Amino acid sequence: MLITGHTGFKGAWLSLWLQSLGAELTGLAPGPPTRPSLYEIADVGAGMRESALDIRDAEGVRAAVRESAPEIVLHLAAQPMVRRSLRDPAMTYEVNVMGTVNVLEAVRGLGGEVRAVLVVTSDKCYENPGHLSKRFVESDALGGDDPYSSSKACAELVAAAYRSSFFEGDGSPSLASARAGNVIGGGDWGEDRLLPDVLRAVEAGEPLSVRNPQAVRPWQHVLNPLSGYLMLAEGLWRGEAARAWNFGPPEEDARTVRWIVERLGVLWDGALTWEIDSGPNPPEAGHLALDSGEAERHLGWRPALNLEHALELVVDWHQAQRRGEDMRRVSLAQIERFGAGLG
Repeated sequence: MLITGHTGFKGAWLSLWLQSLGAELTGLAPGPPTRPSLYEIADVGAGMRESALDIRDAEGVRAAVRESAPEIVLHLAAQPMVRRSLRDPAMTYEVNVMGTVNVLEAVRGLGGEVRAVLVVTSDKCYENPGHLSKRFVESDALGGDDPYSSSKACAELVAAAYRSSFFEGDGSPSLASARAGNVIGGGDWGEDRLLPDVLRAVEAGEPLSVRNPQAVRPWQHVLNPLSGYLMLAEGLWRGEAARAWNFGPPEEDARTVRWIVERLGVLWDGALTWEIDSGPNPPEAGHLALDSGEAERHLGWRPALNLEHALELVVDWHQAQRRGEDMRRVSLAQIERFGAGLG
């Protein structure tokens, strides 16, 4: 099995989960995107083979895929930050669009050796005027007003084109895409993301600057969509489920930024205060939510963790880190508890 972006937040959690299942895993990534990182703190690289490779290196990707000869490819490598996409749009499109092309070209070059390919995009791939309080379904129009969102819509179009042009015949890989976003969990130090910003504010003893407290997002623990990705990979292995899928939380867990911040303030025992960020800030949609009915009906997937429990796990993880615990063990224990129904 091959995973791109295994040093990122979602990729590191997924790599740990696959390692716990005994998967023979190869990761492609140039290195951890942040310092600190879950990848380093949980020693993710210890349980897999790795290639320090930029996804924009088409020939390098082809060689790595050929060498690893995977039966399943999970493509998570991305430039995931909206503000960074505004500073460097060309790089964002190179990574998110041409990086996807490079992976799919490498798979195409192997012929029938690969059985399943999953391209992970984002809930922000949908055309979203921002004022609609609707839950997006997979058939809704794609779009994006910023380079990040647009690049993810483009990656969806790339996946759809490769599926219909190259991966539909007998013996071809089954190709699907997965749309999820606003994931939270321990070990996220990403730039310009609410939960990492909360952590930094708590550590510094400073107020958190909040851009848009009334913005609604489909918050969910990272293990929820990752469980969906694993179910989807199983379906693709059987030659099924080759299409786009949403993986989002229940409707009641689409909460405002204010609600998240205030609840975290309670969980951190009052160590978090916040204030309005007066800007200037980039425009962003006021409401974003996903309808995951298709995944629930056809894959049997359900988001096992509700938002309240997800926030508690995030705080537990970071409190364990501050106590100096073995964070690989802590992370694997959270995965095991999730798999056991959090008993």
